[in-house]
Amino acid sequence: MKTLTSLGLLLAFGGAQAAPQTVDCGRLLDVKAGVWRERVSITVDNGVVKSIAPMSAAAGNIDLSAYSCLPGFIDMHVHLTGETRKEAEALRAALTHNPADTAYRSVPYAERTLKAGFTTVRDLGAGDMLNVALKQAIASGAIPGPRMFTSGKTIATTGGHGDGSNGLSTTFGRAVGAEGPDRGVINSAEQGRQAVRARYKEGADLIKVTATGGVLSQARNGQDAQFTDDELRAIVSTAKDYGFRVAAHAHGAEGVKRALRAGVDSIEHGTLMDDEAIALFKKHGAWYVPTISAGRYVADKAKEDGYYSALVRPKAAAIGPLIQATLGRAHKAGVKIAFGTDAGVFPHGDNAREFAYMVEAGMPPLEAIRSATLSAAALLDQSSNLGSVEPGFAADIVAVSGDPLRDISVLQQVKFVMKAGVVYKQP
Repeated sequence: MKTLTSLGLLLAFGGAQAAPQTVDCGRLLDVKAGVWRERVSITVDNGVVKSIAPMSAAAGNIDLSAYSCLPGFIDMHVHLTGETRKEAEALRAALTHNPADTAYRSVPYAERTLKAGFTTVRDLGAGDMLNVALKQAIASGAIPGPRMFTSGKTIATTGGHGDGSNGLSTTFGRAVGAEGPDRGVINSAEQGRQAVRARYKEGADLIKVTATGGVLSQARNGQDAQFTDDELRAIVSTAKDYGFRVAAHAHGAEGVKRALRAGVDSIEHGTLMDDEAIALFKKHGAWYVPTISAGRYVADKAKEDGYYSALVRPKAAAIGPLIQATLGRAHKAGVKIAFGTDAGVFPHGDNAREFAYMVEAGMPPLEAIRSATLSAAALLDQSSNLGSVEPGFAADIVAVSGDPLRDISVLQQVKFVMKAGVVYKQP
């Protein structure tokens, strides 16, 4: 990731600093050791965990003695500046909403996500610099929300998944403007380099490319490869020059493999990956971010008349149901997996359902939790700051009733949320 300056550290981890306090936990999950620490007190100062000791139960402490505490969760694939809606409603919004309208509507999405226990997210695509602005508003303390790492505008090819003019008439397509590198639409290796530099200029933290077609774009195919090898190599090599990691949306096997050979850091969705793709994941050390929740949601909505357009509906019905089984294969093969949901494709705040879907696919509960803590932090290059409750780490703490190692569904009912020492939700 880009080197964080003092201002960058404030924006990534800061906002107003909380007063020193102590949190008493009935038990705390040590995600590294995979064991519960019983009856502990966590001392927090200046937004950071200072110490963990046997429970003191002193007056003034935050009393979570009846709860199980865990690190705040990290969702590696969200879109906080939008949310699913029926086709007719989406079209009306596209024609009538200005960027300011979209920005205001994103505020409750961010708060719902935080209060669901997700203290950090990776936002993978929004136009008009909306996700960059939302990140800065949250970091300054102006609005509540998770800590954000953003890709700015997705990089796509003409007509590809992420081209904002797809499906529009020529009149409205012209109104969108001549798509080009500044707007994240490229058609050559050189334009790919320009698009990366444009994301750097607008304040992105990473790069996202749409290596294949997508489910919800107004285009015929949801799985075809949409970048040439030289375009992908140019984007990845330029991204590395700027300290960016690269996430690649990809459903079809050929697009997955091209992206992995080019050196991307993560594949999002990966629905139709084959054995060769799995071998490339392991060869290159890339991460897989499954987004089962989105797949399940679009498959269900494809059965509802009028929810998706005639172009989208068959793709949602065909691709959506496959992601969960793909995760099971990838996990069994030893591919590195980081938690991600594609929230926005389904309602924000329901992110924790992904844990149950991962367990259904064959991941043990502890591994599912690690995917949203230690693994996600590693993919963010934040392993020394996030993903664990221990001295020196950001004071991101959530609490639930019950034992998620026995019943993963309890993570869908978070009772307490602290981010960087600030309490946003409590019993």
